[in-house]
Amino acid sequence: MRAPQTGNEAISPQHTRQATIVSALRLWRRLLTVRSTFPIAILCVVFGLSARAEDAENASQSSVQAKISYCKDCHGPSAQGYRGYFPIPRLAGQQPEYLENQLRAFIEHRRTNNIMFNVAHTLSPSVIAALAAEFSKFNPKPIGGAPQQLAAAGKKIFEDGAPDENIAACAACHGPDATGSGEIPRLAGQLYPYVISKLTNWDKERGRNPTIRDTSAIMSPVAHSLSKSQVEAVAAFVSDLK
Repeated sequence: MRAPQTGNEAISPQHTRQATIVSALRLWRRLLTVRSTFPIAILCVVFGLSARAEDAENASQSSVQAKISYCKDCHGPSAQGYRGYFPIPRLAGQQPEYLENQLRAFIEHRRTNNIMFNVAHTLSPSVIAALAAEFSKFNPKPIGGAPQQLAAAGKKIFEDGAPDENIAACAACHGPDATGSGEIPRLAGQLYPYVISKLTNWDKERGRNPTIRDTSAIMSPVAHSLSKSQVEAVAAFVSDLK
């Protein structure tokens, strides 16, 4: 009779080799699974980040459109301005750089207007730039309504100035078509009562923060030099320009 096998004596070399091969196959299979899953995981992360970026961009565009709609409540459906008890300016076709500068002026208290400060100080720099770019593309007809009999005198001051009174031609800075450039605003199509109000109250509303440089200082001596009738004449002329 053969003695019974106990312990390691019961495992033959053949069984040992088979167990080793099985273990190696299982390990190899796990490695293949990890290697094939890793790039898939990377792709999932990349596409996930891309989707989030796209969602953020869409949200940003949606936010800008919402702000534009809000601005239209006061400045008109085409940003053409509003002739009311308090005239609200035309934003349509305005120089983007000028609009950006003026929104910052409200925030920095260089320009006084409590309503516009409350609106502007909630806007991020990117939204301000986007709003300015959008409004510059609008092109409605001027509202009009200015006294036509004043336009001829206003045209002469705008184009030639008043040399005897040391008043420079408006066209020298605002351009022959009054469309402005950079931080110099477009005057074409601007509301007649609004232009009168701004020129009359220039130093009361502009350049109010002495610690910050303000391009409005350029206009201060001009606004001071214009008489009431000259202000009205210039305002009448530019208000009908397209």
